[in-house]
Amino acid sequence: MRIRVDPGGRLEGVTRVPGDKSIAHRWLILAATAEGPSSLLNVPPSLDVRSMAWCLGALTDKARPALNGWAANDGVAAEDHRSTWNVEVETGDGGRTGVPLEVEGEGRHGLLEPSQALDCGNSGSAMRMLMGLVASEPFRVVLTGDPSLRSRPMERVAAPLRAMGATIQTSRGHAPVTLMGGPLDGIDFRSPTPSAQVKTAVLLAGLEAAGRTRVREAAPTRDHLERALTTLGAPIEVRDGEVSLSRFQHQGFSGAVPGDPSSAAFLVAAAALTASELTITDVGLNPTRIRFLDVMERMGVRTERVTRREELGEPVGDIHVVGAGAIGPVRVEPSELPLVIDEVPVLALLAAHAPANSRFLGAAELRVKESDRLEGIASGIRDAGGHAAVEGDDLVLGGGGLAGGVIDARGDHRLAMAFAASGLSARASIEIVGAESAEVSFPGFFGGLAALGASIETVGET
Repeated sequence: MRIRVDPGGRLEGVTRVPGDKSIAHRWLILAATAEGPSSLLNVPPSLDVRSMAWCLGALTDKARPALNGWAANDGVAAEDHRSTWNVEVETGDGGRTGVPLEVEGEGRHGLLEPSQALDCGNSGSAMRMLMGLVASEPFRVVLTGDPSLRSRPMERVAAPLRAMGATIQTSRGHAPVTLMGGPLDGIDFRSPTPSAQVKTAVLLAGLEAAGRTRVREAAPTRDHLERALTTLGAPIEVRDGEVSLSRFQHQGFSGAVPGDPSSAAFLVAAAALTASELTITDVGLNPTRIRFLDVMERMGVRTERVTRREELGEPVGDIHVVGAGAIGPVRVEPSELPLVIDEVPVLALLAAHAPANSRFLGAAELRVKESDRLEGIASGIRDAGGHAAVEGDDLVLGGGGLAGGVIDARGDHRLAMAFAASGLSARASIEIVGAESAEVSFPGFFGGLAALGASIETVGET
């Protein structure tokens, strides 16, 4: 799909974003491996989460009908413009909305050997977390995915799982991954690369390992699994960049997945670039996920946050974009970058409109996402008449705004949405080729942005 974004206009209203993918991945795993039924609301029907649901369905018996049925349903809470994130059905329990996904779990002991390879699609989260889940199981599992996923590094997960006792083969460090699980021993693992996916995989394996499993992080990463396990009563300790736990089997639970703050970041940037006021409701306000708001504040974007409730340990509330003056330059240090890694594309495109240079330092991890985001951001900005360069592992934005032009999203959902938000403040129209990639994480993004007041039009197929 090729869409055109015209500059100008204002965004107005109150809106919601899809459920948080990071949380949904972890809660689906916990629901499929719980002893007893679990009820999940607002599970985002994005392609990545569907991939996780399909894979878990292949590993379970009682949970399979619900997971496969949900993953196969293209009409999950969808309107005619394919928005799946602004449908509200009040249930009278403090903001929870929608039709729940009911999953019947049989515990970790209920996992079964799949009859074929698990296809994780484009989801690195699904593949890496599933490696940790099945590492303790006495059967063979092959995990694969699309060409993009098969190019991403998997040894960072395989290595600590091997140290715990699993037998794992990768294809020169990448997928397909062949894993033969079995009895595991807890380890003391110091993660060389800040990665919530690696941490989650090791902790999931640790829940079935003998002894205690400890993960030490070089920099803090998102803590969704730790919060959920704490709420479910696991013997887990979290302190000073260290997480430790021991064997634990949880019971069924209920929860409404908070709105995805990474998705909200695109709407916050769009509102800031059009001098608009906008409220995003029911969004996750986990401190490990909203550091991008602090970066935006340094750039002149003003927001207000109100926490209204908790869901399985996750704070949930509203983000109100108060407005912005002139967008200013920013410098993001390597120590801060892991906490905004998913938002770098939209932060960079926001910084492209500043009057001076901005720098994102130590951003090598962006090279191994759905695309080489370092090069994708820089070349896309140049294609739109802006100034950007990659210097080693640093992303340098020259500022001065965007003139307009044609951008290739490179099959990357975050690039497609970042350029769309930035195009609202360009000097001429921006056309985005491959805009359908936004469906990976934010179904209905372009229709929702148009409904808020943006000028967006589909102009052709890719």
